Amino acid sequence: MDLTRFQQQLKGTSSKARPLPPVEQWNPDFCGDINLTIALDGRWFYEGSPIGRASLVQLFASVLKREGDKYFLVTPVEKVGITVEDTPFLVTQWHREEGESASDNTYVFTTQTGDIVRLERADQLELRVPPKAIQDPEATPIPYLCVRRNLWARLHQNAYYQLLEQADEKPDEAGTQFSIQSNGITFILGEVSN
Repeated sequence: MDLTRFQQQLKGTSSKARPLPPVEQWNPDFCGDINLTIALDGRWFYEGSPIGRASLVQLFASVLKREGDKYFLVTPVEKVGITVEDTPFLVTQWHREEGESASDNTYVFTTQTGDIVRLERADQLELRVPPKAIQDPEATPIPYLCVRRNLWARLHQNAYYQLLEQADEKPDEAGTQFSIQSNGITFILGEVSN
């Protein structure tokens, strides 16, 4: 399978004006793995070369499906396996929408593929230990954000540090916990031990 043929199958399935394709309803036969990798830094590579066209990456991201620990690109007629080094998405930007009161503020995140995620439910953010290649010496858990279905994003280091500047600090005898409020819900961003 090559990406050109795969791209042809997807013509008309997704655009900025239309909703995402219903990949959870597509169950085509598995056609094998292709040499496509989503790297730790959020870049997409095919046959070892970066995919430079943002529109092509966005198209492929729209038909990404996860089953267990495996990732696939799917069309109504084909399903191919790809490699994801950590998560398929990387949060590169965020902003806070101000509500009528502080409890009405909502954080909004944007990924490297242009996906926009409003932090509105408690199950959307969880702390995980990142892969060894990007861990700090203590292997401190960092925030991961659910983008859609069971596809997650890791916060880029710059976005994470900027968000920490907004966080409330709650010290106790064990250390300090950092959290933000979004849509009236408290989200833990991390903890530092004493």
